Amino acid sequence: MNILTEQQQVSNTWPSAHAAPADKGLSTPVTFRINGQDCSIQVEPWVSLLDALREYIGLTGTKKGCDHGQCGACTILVDGKRINSCMTLAVMKNGSEVTTIEGLAKGDELHPMQQAFIDCDAFQCGYCTPGQICSAVGMLQEGKVKTADDIRELMSGNICRCGAYNNIVAAIEQAKGVMSHE
Repeated sequence: MNILTEQQQVSNTWPSAHAAPADKGLSTPVTFRINGQDCSIQVEPWVSLLDALREYIGLTGTKKGCDHGQCGACTILVDGKRINSCMTLAVMKNGSEVTTIEGLAKGDELHPMQQAFIDCDAFQCGYCTPGQICSAVGMLQEGKVKTADDIRELMSGNICRCGAYNNIVAAIEQAKGVMSHE
């Protein structure tokens, strides 16, 4: 999915519609590599990475749940590690590689975890799904999963209010098998 307009591709600078006015001296330049593309924005020092992604950059796939790091809806990958983006300031991740749910697929080909969530019907309302998928991808990259109980324990920071946990575990097990052969 190409998230840059033609004009943005030329300038490699993202719009900062919500950034603090430069004349107040409150904004800070931040540069990321998001979903394989370089971007630079101006943010106030107190802006969370979640809000920078959603409000400044327009990547709304990452969801805001509790805004306190307790539900996992905002989970993304930063430098290959899963984090709660609501608990991280954007300025703290300057220069980082960021992967959101929008960046997992390769063109029209879904990531194996995304496909497994569809195949296993691992979502109901879908609100937690982007965070669940990003967390599951990061968890498998950590290499600690051996059993379904490991999945349950290591995914315990991602809450599904609909209770699709059995299907989520099944999806992760399916994707684990596919991803281990890549």
